[in-house]
Amino acid sequence: MRVDLLGWLIFLFALLFSVMWHELGHFATAKRFGMKAIQFFVGFGPTLWSVRLGETEYGVKALPLGGFVKIIGMTSAEVVPPEDESRAFRRFPGWQRVIVLCAGSVMHFILAFFLIFGLALGVGIENDNSTQLGTVSACVPASVTALDNNSPCPAGAGKSPAGLAGLRVGDQITSFDGTKVSNYTQLTTAIKRVSAGTTVPLTVLRDGHSLTLHATLASVSGRPGGFLGIAGATIFQPASPVRAVTYAGSGFWQVLDGSVKAFGQIPAAVPDLFKSDRAHTPAGNVSSIVGVANATGQAVAAPVGWQDKVSFVLLLIASLNIFWGIFNLLPLLPLDGGHIAIVVYERIRSRIARRRRRHDPGLVDYMKVAPVMLSIFMVIVVFVVLVTVADIVNPVNIG
Repeated sequence: MRVDLLGWLIFLFALLFSVMWHELGHFATAKRFGMKAIQFFVGFGPTLWSVRLGETEYGVKALPLGGFVKIIGMTSAEVVPPEDESRAFRRFPGWQRVIVLCAGSVMHFILAFFLIFGLALGVGIENDNSTQLGTVSACVPASVTALDNNSPCPAGAGKSPAGLAGLRVGDQITSFDGTKVSNYTQLTTAIKRVSAGTTVPLTVLRDGHSLTLHATLASVSGRPGGFLGIAGATIFQPASPVRAVTYAGSGFWQVLDGSVKAFGQIPAAVPDLFKSDRAHTPAGNVSSIVGVANATGQAVAAPVGWQDKVSFVLLLIASLNIFWGIFNLLPLLPLDGGHIAIVVYERIRSRIARRRRRHDPGLVDYMKVAPVMLSIFMVIVVFVVLVTVADIVNPVNIG
């Protein structure tokens, strides 16, 4: 099996698990309050297998593109047998309906937190306090785009300055152009200060011995400063349970903040989806399932250590769960947040009517909001199709 195909399969499994984990939140809370859930299925389309346990049918459908839970009486328009009306979703208090609707997103957040926690505890936390080399480029890239996309060396490309200088993977650079460096950030800053064509001395620690090498920095079109052709090795340090909790909390809020900002970039991202420099525009931060699966495949196939691969995949899946959790809470139908907004509106309207000593207007007529729901759904579908096509014909390479 191709390694990148394995990455795709890992992502698709994670996607399916995340969706079912979301539905489990709705299902468990609905059952806890006494609502009647009659179906819990993996996938969509024709049923391949199912079994009935109690009042709920569990099964698998032909298209493994998600899953669903069927709770009776979700809207005022749904016809429910008279004997089941008391257990219909719409007949329960507003606060219980809101909890059931929020439970899917909460499950995404819980999963994301524990993925980051498990990463810190089992794999370790990335430590950049090192100048050890993890990669030595084979050639000088033709442009900054080729560099960012980790493009293969074209025929006739010149050897990288690092390769010409004799640098090797595993070397630790302790001094660059007379400046001592103790972490990779300091090293890259020192490299950027030197102009292309300049020859500089490097002090390297190799197999416990110190030696001095000389490198003449190259020029890369579109990139300021000189180019050496190295990448730092990633070093992971396992964390204690307490440190893992703080790391997971910090990582969760960073991703949450980034996801909120990503929503704000969506309007600006659409015009850039098919530009050649997409990776350097807001569209580089927007991706479909195809794009994320492709990134997972690239990560699994990359010539790096297993810790780098596992770290990237777990953080990617955690980030997606946080993004999906937020997205589902947007007050737009047919998302969970849209249904939450309707429940809140019903309760506010009911309270106002009560204070005015008027008849409770009851449930919102979903048939009246159906056109709005369909319009929003179509906008979402068009956007998803656009991003998916862009990820196929103009993918973003993670490098």
